[in-house]
Amino acid sequence: MSANTPIVSRRTGLTAAAAALLTGVAGAPAATASQRTPHAARDASSLQKDVDAILATGVSGILAEVQGSHGRTSARAGVADLAEKGPVPWDAYYRIGSDTKTFTATVVLQLIGEGRLKLTDTVDRWLPGAVRGHGNDGRRITVTNLLRQTSGLNDYFAAGAGDLTPESYHRHRFRSQTPAEQLTAALSKPPQWLPDANDPAQERRWGYSNTNYTVAGMLIEQVTGHPWAQEIHERIIEPLGLRHTLTPGTSSYVPGPTATAYTHFPGDPRPTDTTLNSGGGADGGIITTARDHGVFLRSLMSGRLLRPAQLAAMKQTVPADLIPVPGVRYGLGIAWRPVAGRDDGIWFHGGTSLGCVSECGVTPDGSTAVTSAAFTLRLGGRQAEEQAARTLRMVDAALRAAPGGG
Repeated sequence: MSANTPIVSRRTGLTAAAAALLTGVAGAPAATASQRTPHAARDASSLQKDVDAILATGVSGILAEVQGSHGRTSARAGVADLAEKGPVPWDAYYRIGSDTKTFTATVVLQLIGEGRLKLTDTVDRWLPGAVRGHGNDGRRITVTNLLRQTSGLNDYFAAGAGDLTPESYHRHRFRSQTPAEQLTAALSKPPQWLPDANDPAQERRWGYSNTNYTVAGMLIEQVTGHPWAQEIHERIIEPLGLRHTLTPGTSSYVPGPTATAYTHFPGDPRPTDTTLNSGGGADGGIITTARDHGVFLRSLMSGRLLRPAQLAAMKQTVPADLIPVPGVRYGLGIAWRPVAGRDDGIWFHGGTSLGCVSECGVTPDGSTAVTSAAFTLRLGGRQAEEQAARTLRMVDAALRAAPGGG
């Protein structure tokens, strides 16, 4: 692990590593579902069964919540800590990793709606000379390319990653990397491709890269004159009343209540407590709760955060291999996939950080959202594939019968 790469990317954690495997102690006790509203008994029973199925793949602890017209339905299973054995807190804070990208894209699109930025603006227009070297060229990369992951920029995590070991984690867990340093790492290699506005096929090439959102955060700061975290707070966190959502910056701590975040590093059968982990930025730095995350997703899709033109732009997609599921398409900071029984599919993203996997989904009209956090991570393997598949099934089942699906 590089000293400068604290955040595990969505692609590294889920796609390239065959989904983020959560592992723990077999037979960990499952909590009963939380029936937060009087009409939620049937939904709570179904959600609990799905959460228990995910636990059976080897996670130490998991929490899930469904928000909709019925109110909130929650379920949890496993333990908050393998030694102390207490249940996962209902209101646990956790790192959402690349789910942060949807927040960042929302701020960029708000700036576009205000006429302060254009989707067709190039990176070089706002950050002249910042993206150059080894064939990289910010004059060819637009804001759309960044948000839609079609820029061809290398992922700074992949470019700078070293050994993934417990020893390396412990050496570097309090170290952070500036956006400029992340960008330097990404530009140390030639791009995967250069976008070409005159070639639609080239413009629609897709490749997941955390660097795109590092640059998007830099654009936000350049356009507004304010730190990325300030814009996230003033435009999203404060207006929506997300009192349990924060941008930790360089802090390595997660506030309580939370659950211990375990990582099984390659070749090491024992879990490592990776709860301490240097923060992050516009590509993966937000800490929140299942409830706050659901409020954000529902507000976004219902049109509370973006004007109609910008929300429509967010939903313009290209084919993507974000997860190993047929038909996935990626928009501007959010992805879409088909779901059997819903004519309109669902929107989602997901993210990983050391020791935690965030998974979510929301109906296109924002009527219902599902959010979840699992507190153990393994990179790769058969169990990873099974855990990912069961988590996706949980999200799909919760949203299949939600209103507006046709």
